[in-house]
Amino acid sequence: MHRTADKTRAHVLEVAGELFYRKGIRATGVDLVAAEADVAPTTLYRLFTSKDGLVGAYVQRTHQDFENLVSTVIEAAGPDPRDQILAIFETVFTQVTSERYRGCPMLMALAEFPDPDLPAHRNAVAAKSWLRATIGHLTERLGVDDPAEMADHLMLVFEGLHASSQSLGPDGPAKRGRSLVQSILATAAPSPSRPVASPYGGLPSHELS
Repeated sequence: MHRTADKTRAHVLEVAGELFYRKGIRATGVDLVAAEADVAPTTLYRLFTSKDGLVGAYVQRTHQDFENLVSTVIEAAGPDPRDQILAIFETVFTQVTSERYRGCPMLMALAEFPDPDLPAHRNAVAAKSWLRATIGHLTERLGVDDPAEMADHLMLVFEGLHASSQSLGPDGPAKRGRSLVQSILATAAPSPSRPVASPYGGLPSHELS
């Protein structure tokens, strides 16, 4: 079946993503990706230049899918930032209890590619930074004394949910995650009504390479 270059690229990324997540990135060779995607290795290299390019594109695509999901659940949660934050974490709870869950794709990429100059590492860091900024903008709208601190506490819960679920499963400490998020939101002291300078700048947006 003939595909355009864009459709071929998307197809290869979908196949590579499944293999990378299930088998590990370094354990999955380019030849296997090409064979599973039913494309010639030369086609794959023409689209991505190298395996590092393919992995960087996979991390970028995975983040974009998650960013789209977060945007959808925030919109569906209604206007209350507290409900929007809870909706983000409900999404995480759904992910970590899935039978196909192996861990956070970004943390897995960072573990396999510790070199900060590689596209996979840069894109994974950018993805984490995007989420931190997104949660930070929501905590600002709660009117708490220190929205940046609260956002960081929530990010620690987010990262802990993924790490704990990967090692001890969803019935380990991760099962306390929902109540921990609720406790963080409930105990935040409101600040007087006054303009608050954002530590995150404008709207959260990170360029992935």
